[in-house]
Amino acid sequence: MRVWSPGAPGKGWSLARQLLVLQLVLVSVLVIGGVVLAYADAVQATDNKAADEVVSVAVTLADSPSVRDALAEPDPSQVLQPVAERVRMDTGVDFITIMSLNGIRYTHPNAALIGKRFLGNTAQAQQGRAFTETYTGTLGPSVRAVAPVFDDGHRVVAMVAVGITVDAISAELRERLLLVFAVAGGVLVVGVAGSFLVSARLRRQTRGVAPAELSSMFEYYRAILHSVREGLVLVGRDGRVVLCNDAARELLFLDGEIRGRPVAELGLAADLVSAFTATEPRDDELHITETRVLLVNVAPVRSEDAAMGNVVTLRDHTELQSLTGELDTVRGFAESLRSQAHESANRLHAVVSLVELGKVEQAVELATAELETAQQLTDRVVGAVAEPVLAALLLGKSSEASERGVELVLTEDTAMQDTGARIDSRDLITILGNLIDNGFDAAIERAAERAPRVTVTVRADPDELFLRVADTGPGIAPGAAEDIFRRGWSTKPDGGAAGRGLGLALVGQAVRRHGGTIEVTNTAGAVFTVRIPLPGA
Repeated sequence: MRVWSPGAPGKGWSLARQLLVLQLVLVSVLVIGGVVLAYADAVQATDNKAADEVVSVAVTLADSPSVRDALAEPDPSQVLQPVAERVRMDTGVDFITIMSLNGIRYTHPNAALIGKRFLGNTAQAQQGRAFTETYTGTLGPSVRAVAPVFDDGHRVVAMVAVGITVDAISAELRERLLLVFAVAGGVLVVGVAGSFLVSARLRRQTRGVAPAELSSMFEYYRAILHSVREGLVLVGRDGRVVLCNDAARELLFLDGEIRGRPVAELGLAADLVSAFTATEPRDDELHITETRVLLVNVAPVRSEDAAMGNVVTLRDHTELQSLTGELDTVRGFAESLRSQAHESANRLHAVVSLVELGKVEQAVELATAELETAQQLTDRVVGAVAEPVLAALLLGKSSEASERGVELVLTEDTAMQDTGARIDSRDLITILGNLIDNGFDAAIERAAERAPRVTVTVRADPDELFLRVADTGPGIAPGAAEDIFRRGWSTKPDGGAAGRGLGLALVGQAVRRHGGTIEVTNTAGAVFTVRIPLPGA
């Protein structure tokens, strides 16, 4: 199924068809060129063979003593004709003519021509040199050699002409060319068949798309991949990166050449590497990096039931997660207000009832005691913490602690001025809010053994922000300090559920983002100490 259609449909031949035609033309040209060369070589070889053969026979006869002796006879033809015919039959040449120095024939395949003048050139032989030529004689066109016959005084006394007709040479050439054409035909058939197979495979792989359309598709896809704001990573089945767009580089803090590198060597967290190379789909998984919260989706790609790799999309969830934490805090405030309103209504009913019963002093005492307790808590927080965000957070957490049966204690050395814009308020909520929530859960876990209490210290020193949260819970198990800030770690029984094990991971991320440190120790319970350098300190 073709899905590419940005504009007019592609026209013209597909890439597979163009390649097929190109291959057919190339194979045809090569075969025809080979045939021409083979034909020229065969003609040359046949001519050379014929020339060599007639020269050899002519020179051999001219040097034969029996030929010289016969020339001295009164009738040389009577002796030489049988010898010449026997040699002609043995060697396969078409004629052997022995003639006088004046060109009068002593021998000839046609006995009627004996005694007549030889048709051809003999000047070079008369001068004592053997030569070859193509000449049309009594038997038609032929390749012939003429060699001189010398007497004992090395004088030319006769000549020997040996020839093979052009028809005989052509017959031999045809035999040679039959093999050449058979081989050329076989090569052409194999070449055409191979071209069709290659074309069919290419057509399946390119889905019959024309080159211009492929080029446009590539440019569009490349522009889309690098312009989308979501990160996109294509991972091959061998675990190597096939493609990584600009957004993914930014989200994962990747530099240099990424394509072709194994995912395990990119410096990513182990859980991200596992997600990138997963064999099963993964939807909207939250992953914590050093400074970001990423939403990861993994879709395995298969072609004809064969695994091709994974398509991984990344979305920056950092801002949304921060807003979610802030919203949770606001919800906590609202819930605290609702609970306080409900409790205040109950106390108000009690005060009204005491007034109706005439117990005015008891009614005033009950009302003022409640106001005094609430005001003392408010004054303590507001007086010690001038940072409005932290003050609001602590007031909200104190109400939540009261509802959950946990004592929230603000230490005497808590003192913090307004940090202004030096630290993002959302990061303060993330760090302190999640540490206090974690402390509440841990303290309640050991409520049967001791009164649950969470102690908070907030202090702004000249060069750093100091936060400490201690609880009366079971503490942190030895060796777990390095894992508690990893996503998925939780002390809750359902720690693996969605949303669990994320709070401390976000704390660690926010602290690292500001270049701070977290120290985890155990006393009566777990103690988390955070130090964040203040900008401009």
